[in-house]
Amino acid sequence: MKIAVLAASGRVGKLITNEALSKGYVVSAFVRDSKKLTPKPNLSIIQKDIFSLNANDLQGFNVIIDCFGEWKELSLHKKHIQHLVKILAGNKAKFLVVGGAGSLYMDKTHTTRLMDTPNFPAEYMGVANATAEVLGVLRKVSDINWVYVCPPAEFVFDAPKSGKYKIIGEEFEVNNKGESKASYADYASAMLEIARDSQYSKQRVGVIGL
Repeated sequence: MKIAVLAASGRVGKLITNEALSKGYVVSAFVRDSKKLTPKPNLSIIQKDIFSLNANDLQGFNVIIDCFGEWKELSLHKKHIQHLVKILAGNKAKFLVVGGAGSLYMDKTHTTRLMDTPNFPAEYMGVANATAEVLGVLRKVSDINWVYVCPPAEFVFDAPKSGKYKIIGEEFEVNNKGESKASYADYASAMLEIARDSQYSKQRVGVIGL
């Protein structure tokens, strides 16, 4: 399997890249600064900003994983996905997008989102809105096989890989400890499982640790 990882030098991007390599996949890592990644077998490091990518750059892959993240200039979330959707039109690759937990629904009627609840942290509201806009763009796309993958509400960077996680749907869930929590490493494992499994197509899913 040939995989392209966009924004591959970020926290999520690095772990997904390493997880893909560990499974024997051939990875092309797209980064703004090639010095942020270490050369490895089966890894091609391509120094190119997401906004400079064109349709030809992303041809020939089975899977494309978008790990874009931005906490300051939040408008770039929507702008970057609009750009990617444009250049990926008609591309046969499965397109996975690292999303946000704030847009997960809290009810069966899909009217209240996690970010709409009274206790949602104010400091995360901006990025929650920005990542929700990304999902809104994808929902209108019919010519790309996209999957938007929400991390858990408590997303722990330095926790170890446990291999124990659950892929959930549109609705917020907690584990048997009452937590929506998982490590970045387990999220990376789940992302590769979603990439391989054809049942996930043109939909939003989420990941929680068990």
